[in-house]
Amino acid sequence: MFTTLVLQSPGPLVFSWGPLSLRWYGLLIGLSTVLGLVLARHLAERRGLSPDVMPNLLPWLVVGSLPLARLYYVAFEWERYRHGPWWKVLALWQGGMAIHGALLGGSIALYLFARQQRLNFWLLADCIVPSLSLGQGIGRWGNFFNNEAYGEVLPPDSRLWVQLQLPDGSRVHPTFLYESLWNFSLFGILLFLSYRGRLPPGTLLGFYLVGYSLGRFWIEGLRTDSLMLGSLRVAQAVSLVLIAVGLALIGTAQKRASRQEEGRAIPTQPLEKEISNGGSGDHR
Repeated sequence: MFTTLVLQSPGPLVFSWGPLSLRWYGLLIGLSTVLGLVLARHLAERRGLSPDVMPNLLPWLVVGSLPLARLYYVAFEWERYRHGPWWKVLALWQGGMAIHGALLGGSIALYLFARQQRLNFWLLADCIVPSLSLGQGIGRWGNFFNNEAYGEVLPPDSRLWVQLQLPDGSRVHPTFLYESLWNFSLFGILLFLSYRGRLPPGTLLGFYLVGYSLGRFWIEGLRTDSLMLGSLRVAQAVSLVLIAVGLALIGTAQKRASRQEEGRAIPTQPLEKEISNGGSGDHR
């Protein structure tokens, strides 16, 4: 017998008490941040970094990623915000952030932090990306509670095993769920690679960019709320670029590691001390 699991959001609020309210979106972002910090700190220690590096890095990433995630989204949805009220541009708790904007802002912040602390940018990035995938997997459920980031309307006789029902009664592709499961799977792969051995710095970052972008390209094609630039789905175009960047990073990291291995393999010639008397040879 065929059974369909129908998901329906209970609403964006965890609770509301007078003027105070807690939204699922904000709660999940907070949870992702805490879990991500604990994991990144653990992975950093395994790679020989100080346990204080990740707590010190966190404020940089928050300041760098959240504003750009929001501004990136608002820039491509400007028609929704141009007529005000202006404070809605800053209303992060209502949802509407773009991961590609967060990646851009976070990368800039990470580079500046690494340069100030004289640390390896690629090594830091490798310690962070498993937490990033985990956070994305958790954070996508904020889209579920907000009734956003869903896909195309399904026909009444659809046999899709899991469906999202909107407030108007229509059922759609639960693309938030697809991406959440994809990110959790990617998290597992990245964590496995982290424990498997000391990969060259930059390798895990490359795998993350390729893995996430492959899934995002596919899932974005099912969504109805894509950020658009004319007739172009922005996330799909950016995903193709990031796949190429990720592959280049993996190749570059492997080549860099190979050159270092070759350098260590060259035997060091001992300095020969000759006792000579006007010429070469052994004079007794």
